[in-house]
Amino acid sequence: MNEQPPYSITLGMLSRVAQIGEAIGRAEASGVSQDLRLRRINRIRTIQGSLAIEGNVLSEEQVATILDGKPVIAPPRDVQEARNAIEAYEQFDGWNPASETDLLRAHGVLMAGLLDAPGHYRRGGVAVMGQDRIHHVGPPAGRVPQLMAGLLAWLGSTGEHPLVASSVFHYEFEFIHPFEDGNGRLGRLWQTLILTRWKPLFAHVPVESLVRDRQGDYYQAIRRSSEAGASTAFITFMLDVIFAAVQTPQDTPHETPQVKRLLSVLAGEMSLREILHALELRDRKWLRERYLLPALQCGYVEMTRSDAPRARNQRYRLTALGRQVRSEDPWNQP
Repeated sequence: MNEQPPYSITLGMLSRVAQIGEAIGRAEASGVSQDLRLRRINRIRTIQGSLAIEGNVLSEEQVATILDGKPVIAPPRDVQEARNAIEAYEQFDGWNPASETDLLRAHGVLMAGLLDAPGHYRRGGVAVMGQDRIHHVGPPAGRVPQLMAGLLAWLGSTGEHPLVASSVFHYEFEFIHPFEDGNGRLGRLWQTLILTRWKPLFAHVPVESLVRDRQGDYYQAIRRSSEAGASTAFITFMLDVIFAAVQTPQDTPHETPQVKRLLSVLAGEMSLREILHALELRDRKWLRERYLLPALQCGYVEMTRSDAPRARNQRYRLTALGRQVRSEDPWNQP
């Protein structure tokens, strides 16, 4: 059974779909999706953004460290969530968006070590809490398998545009709330999977990062759709976020003057104070955000204490890749 989910298509949606298509065309023509360094950076932003929505406190810097297989000092659950998300994206290409088996497998990967029975539908009731009240009560657990089978059947047979279909699925998935935990991050992951099957570029567009920046609007769109009994408001919101994501300039950090300057001054192992002095800067926050974090994300620079990014004795040094990039860049030649 693949019952049609309730929603309406508006002129605004049609216009936004066309605008997104044009933006994707420009991005594909520029070849930006082929930049491996940019893929890494956007993967970090995607994982950190989606986890942050669920209360995970890891920074992009820490996620980058975990991605490199190095230890970090952080709440164990947060670290496990990040490791699971990284593994999920490693398996991403092998999943079929309309497959229940793959959906359950993805939940098992995302929630491994976090739930007693990851990869299985919930067996009890569930309520979505806001700051001061219950926003949504999920359908009875006994109905979940049937509802999910119907939603996946609809997804596999619909002729709706993938931008719309992925948003409908995302909302309906959150409405059903099929799992004990992990519904938010899996719903966002699955929308990205649906979009990636349409346009591979979406595997490297950090939509979740922009959802995090508009987290209040995200939950408001879900509430408005629930109150209306149709996902129209949520579709509109997600199309706006996707449009913003594909429009966002995707310059790679190695192209920025700040990272080039950082590579040019790093000599041996240097502390923050020494780097500030070498760059003639005063603002440590500016140094971290504009110089160090992008260079760390690209793999040009590494920390001597990767397990404790904020350690007082933390120092930074060029990686082999960073030394190679510096030697190949005329800007950095003596």
